[in-house]
Amino acid sequence: MFPSLACLSEVISQPFKRSQSGLFHGKTKQYGNNVPFSKHKTRRTWLPNVQRKRISSETLGTTFKLKVTTRALRTIDKYGGLDKYLQRTRADMLGQEGIRLRLMIRDKKDEIVSAKHKTTNPKRKNLSPMSQAIDARAEAGKALGLAGPAPARQTIKYLKSQGIL
Repeated sequence: MFPSLACLSEVISQPFKRSQSGLFHGKTKQYGNNVPFSKHKTRRTWLPNVQRKRISSETLGTTFKLKVTTRALRTIDKYGGLDKYLQRTRADMLGQEGIRLRLMIRDKKDEIVSAKHKTTNPKRKNLSPMSQAIDARAEAGKALGLAGPAPARQTIKYLKSQGIL
């Protein structure tokens, strides 16, 4: 149906279900044998070192109580925080909880960026000169009926006709 659904189903159907409820950074249950002196092997498992930690997100401004492996904690420290860890890590290493947090952070950043673009106005003084020029050229292009931003000379003529310059 959709090509992205096959990719998403691979992420969702990971063999270690417990890792979907936290940030396990690819750690899973491991299997092996106990081998005593008699060489009579018995099957056993090793579970990842999972801790419950409160980790704060700078973008969202909240603290999350998560199940995290010590490997994931080290990686979070290495990347400089939860937000950067979620941005840089592959989806198959994050699991469902990590993907959910990544999408929350991405949505919040998109809201912040769109709010900045809504407030941009060439008449405002606190914008950088380059962003003022780009906004002015885009506005002049719309007013003159061009497909894109207006060239510099046409923009200057337009701004003078509007009484801005």
